[in-house]
Amino acid sequence: MKRIINTVLILATLSATGFALNSCQDALDIKQAGELKPEEVFTNVSNLSEALNGSVYAIFDPIDEIYFTAVFTDEVKPGSGSGGQEYDLHRFFLDPSTSAVGGGTISTTSTDGIWLNNYKVINRINRLLEGAKSITPNGAAETATYNNILAQARAIRAFCYVQLEAYFSTNMKDPGALGVLLVKDVPSTDAKLPRVKNQDVYDFINSDLDYARGILTSSSSNAARYYVDKNFVNALTARFNIYRGNTALAKQYAQDVISNSGLSLTVATPGSILIDPNNPALGFQPVGNPAWNTAFYGTASSFNPYRNMWNDSARGEIIFSLNRLPLGAGGSIGTRWNTNQSTVSGVPMWFLGRNLFNLIYTPTGQPDKGDIRRYNYIDPTSVINTNYMNVDSKADRLVIDKYPGKTSTATRNDLKVFRLSEMYFILAEAETAAGNLSTAQGLIQQVRAARNYLGTATTPTYANAQSAYADILKERRIELALEGHRYIDLKRLATVAGVTMDRNIKDDFITLPVLNLPNDSYKYTLPIPVQETSANPNAQQNPGY
Repeated sequence: MKRIINTVLILATLSATGFALNSCQDALDIKQAGELKPEEVFTNVSNLSEALNGSVYAIFDPIDEIYFTAVFTDEVKPGSGSGGQEYDLHRFFLDPSTSAVGGGTISTTSTDGIWLNNYKVINRINRLLEGAKSITPNGAAETATYNNILAQARAIRAFCYVQLEAYFSTNMKDPGALGVLLVKDVPSTDAKLPRVKNQDVYDFINSDLDYARGILTSSSSNAARYYVDKNFVNALTARFNIYRGNTALAKQYAQDVISNSGLSLTVATPGSILIDPNNPALGFQPVGNPAWNTAFYGTASSFNPYRNMWNDSARGEIIFSLNRLPLGAGGSIGTRWNTNQSTVSGVPMWFLGRNLFNLIYTPTGQPDKGDIRRYNYIDPTSVINTNYMNVDSKADRLVIDKYPGKTSTATRNDLKVFRLSEMYFILAEAETAAGNLSTAQGLIQQVRAARNYLGTATTPTYANAQSAYADILKERRIELALEGHRYIDLKRLATVAGVTMDRNIKDDFITLPVLNLPNDSYKYTLPIPVQETSANPNAQQNPGY
């Protein structure tokens, strides 16, 4: 079967084909006006670059993973402005027709769900790579650009396959377990591909990563965080290997990023500001008072480096971030939590989960924990109800402000895909697996100290591997909250850490029949969407669905 690309799809930024890469056979057998072969579409390195930026980066967006993870686990609870959106998901109703998985339209967005969006990116990359075969670069400079484009594309493809494996493979640590559909090129549109073993997918991921690593360089400049580079490749390699249980490789590549990226952990200090910088004798504004709030939560920038990383005015420790301009491509992450803006009057759809908040909050009269995340994650207009156990859940209004918006756009922020703190967590996990508990403890302590505006932090001595895993999981829960990690982390680590999902009983306004999903639940692997299985009988469904 010949493979073609339609002009209309190219003009629509190389839009992907259907769910299982299937469409009407007869339509392909007829040569229609406007049809172009890849070699007719990609004619030079310049339009290859345009395709990468306008077609691949434009839809490269893990926002569905972030939202699903938050709602399904213990990161959020229903907000005061919600009309019931995704309450079924919050209450663990999960099946092949679930929107966030890829079984329909998510009520708060028009995105495609985890399965389809990743395969759309893969499909566009495969088309770009196919078209690139017909291009001969002119000279050394153009050859370098050409190779760089292919390397970025292949690294992004590897990322998408890691995402798909993490959510849809039954067991990433088993190379022989059932993986996902492996689409290596542009298939004929009547293809009905079967799922393959994990190892087959892993070999393909490693091939892409090895290629990209040999081409790309790295930079710690402010703008470099928006493009795939060698740091992205090594950070992805570290994450991929910790997911599949290869702790030696995970350690190697996490350490490489920490040592060679040119980045350092973003600190929480200064935690206080002078009342008048020109008159130090007037003293400092204490944390949390009105003048401090104005300076900390400023839309354009803050006096605090950690806050500036989240309002997108500084790179901080970000390895790779998806740029979200006010009117650019990509979803608005802020609208997943707050309809209009991240204030109590901004119609909050979801509040921060109570038990997560308790980990960073200092109740009145107790010694200050000094955790900057208590302020970075929660807007100052929040209504923190000290009697939360005895009131309606929606009366305890913990307004999410980790994505505070940008100047002129209150609901858009860059998506932080890789940060340096994650590399510390991966390294600590690898050290724990190797029995080096004191080293693991020291790595977690470094992150906690960086997040403390009082300059101190306490990390307990790890008596055994279980206590180490539990503390690593706890710190991952706090630091990586609302970034799309918690669901996979619970799937990977909850059992060995001796913990479970940790919702507060007040994290819903009804009494749930199941408050926390058991560690052995089949729902820690997502179902293959019904749109896929109905069109492709070779796509085997996961157990339990």
